[in-house]
Amino acid sequence: MSSPSHSSSSFRSTRHCATASFRAAYDQVLGGWPGPVEAVDLPTPYGVTRVNSCGPVDAPPLVLLPGGGATSAVWGACAAAGAARTHRVHAVDLPGEPGLSAPDPERPLRTADDLTGWLDAVLDGLDPRGPVTLCGHSYGAWIAAHHAARGAAGLGRLVLLDPTQVFAGLRPGYVLRALPMLLRPTPRRIRSFLAWETGGAALDPAWLRLQDETARFPAARPVTGPRPDIGRLAQPPTGRAGIRVDVLFAGRARCHDPHRGARAAREALPDARVDVLPGVSHHSLPLAAAPEIARLLAD
Repeated sequence: MSSPSHSSSSFRSTRHCATASFRAAYDQVLGGWPGPVEAVDLPTPYGVTRVNSCGPVDAPPLVLLPGGGATSAVWGACAAAGAARTHRVHAVDLPGEPGLSAPDPERPLRTADDLTGWLDAVLDGLDPRGPVTLCGHSYGAWIAAHHAARGAAGLGRLVLLDPTQVFAGLRPGYVLRALPMLLRPTPRRIRSFLAWETGGAALDPAWLRLQDETARFPAARPVTGPRPDIGRLAQPPTGRAGIRVDVLFAGRARCHDPHRGARAAREALPDARVDVLPGVSHHSLPLAAAPEIARLLAD
């Protein structure tokens, strides 16, 4: 990965809200990654984006987008399970979400077009060696699907992990259960919600501590909008090669009906590989299913 130059003006116009305790929890989770980990702050039109990278520098590039409320650190389990052996892993902190990215307050992300422009800048800054595998979980999958559907150059593969608002809508019961945590997050509310959604699954204590710390970030309104025009991936424009698409749903997801989502994905993308992984929930997927995700990415 190249080391981009950073202008001082870009740093003056940005800020992030990481406290010392958040940084300590964040660094503790990164300490469990297969090292060494290279942290880079990439300038974009929407502020500075933190990317944590590991794996062989000459391996195929893999860009990972976390779900809402998570950070790039959630991908450590997948990296350790094998993704960092087969790929050069680039895990991204989403602007406006907890993490070490620093959004520009004078140019906030407001639309899916903004997100596509932001991700274009991130990929340009990474200067990947070869076609990129773009993988997102949950909200990160929504961003990745929008980006791919708009014909982004340089993508070789799209991997969507239990994508929300792409093939199926959110269940009302899930939204109601999440509202108290979203409106006034506290460590107790975050843990209670995760325990409910994951069915009490054992999660990495260091990662849970980091999730506790996300409650101290100021609330930021995520970019929302229509579902991505995923049909464009099934019928790419004349002269443009199609990309491989893999979709993996969490069999015990409470946010949506995973089997209904899988049927919709197969109808929209008949050439895609679509699977439902039993026994794993939506929020635990990047952690609990790390070996399965690593094998999928290596395939």
